Amino acid sequence: MSDLAQDSAQQTAHAALLYASTNEFVTGALGFVDAGLDEDEAVLVSAPGPELSLLRARMNGRSHRVSWVDITQVGANPGRIIPFMCDFAGAHAGRPVRCLQGLGWAARTDAEQCEAIRHEALINLAFDAAPVRILCAYDSARLDPGVIRSARRTHPVLIREGHAGPSAAYGAGIVPDECNRPLPRPPAEAATLVYGADLASPRAYATRHASAIGLPSGRVLDLVLAVGELAANTFRHTGAGGVLSIWSAGNELACQIQDTGHITDPLAGRRRPSADGGSGYGLWIVHQVCDLVELRSGAGGTVIRLHMSLDS
Repeated sequence: MSDLAQDSAQQTAHAALLYASTNEFVTGALGFVDAGLDEDEAVLVSAPGPELSLLRARMNGRSHRVSWVDITQVGANPGRIIPFMCDFAGAHAGRPVRCLQGLGWAARTDAEQCEAIRHEALINLAFDAAPVRILCAYDSARLDPGVIRSARRTHPVLIREGHAGPSAAYGAGIVPDECNRPLPRPPAEAATLVYGADLASPRAYATRHASAIGLPSGRVLDLVLAVGELAANTFRHTGAGGVLSIWSAGNELACQIQDTGHITDPLAGRRRPSADGGSGYGLWIVHQVCDLVELRSGAGGTVIRLHMSLDS
């Protein structure tokens, strides 16, 4: 497989490896990893456990030079992946960095997969002009065709059958339309609170209803923290109140905050905030304590939906 960054003028490369067999995956992934090790780059491989085991077993004594991470743990909420990658790059400052990712596992929910696609688009903004090369592996034989179409739109480079080339569908820094469609309305049975200019009411409401739904006590505290941060953002940026809705959906709790604010930074909450606790701190916390965060923001206002597993 051709290396992604033979052109020395292009420090940032973001490619999708579209593979249809185990052999194709191993060949493409190891070609990418080995090229990084040959150049003494810092290499991170983040993929589901079975793929990690598959690759580590074929590293010919060089696996200790690679950082291995189960993406189903650190990337179950895709909003946490960019800061995780930034931390890795920061820990190897002064060296080029190479990251192999496997984001599209079959067990992801539709909402998780949508946010993973958003993450892929935002990578192109987060690492613009940085000395980072990223290869994202997609099983084109098993994943939904819609996921593969989205991969074509979020990656400037595609690798198929060992050959790399530009993606004709790529839109630089653009989140695909399917990830920006309005969220479905909360169900009729959702508990709903119209809150004003105090944090006590939405926090108490979240505590009461999350506990009644069956969210474990430790996670109730996480949810209340997230709700408090979002409600504070409502007051800070709109001068008005908002609407809080909570309901159960299968094996998870869903909680939604809606207000008239507008978020203009597509990377809001995906950059580690500065030590002085400046802007972006609230959304950062929300991503850290919730299992999944869906955000839609436009001229009519902002909707942020939080997902919390009832099993944890």
